Amino acid sequence: MKASTERSLIRWFHILASIPIVGYIYGPVASIPQAAFTVRAIILPAVILSGFWLWKGYVIKRWFH
Repeated sequence: MKASTERSLIRWFHILASIPIVGYIYGPVASIPQAAFTVRAIILPAVILSGFWLWKGYVIKRWFH
């Protein structure tokens, strides 16, 4: 996979996965226990990791080459 394609896919995942976080902050998601758990335990770490990969992924790739 080309670097530009990978970056584009990760960027779109990062943007789309952030939508439930906005719903958690501004909407009724925080009052639904199962949805709140999903946002806090699964989606938030995934968005953080994808953002970190977009920021410093090239350094991590360099370690494995």
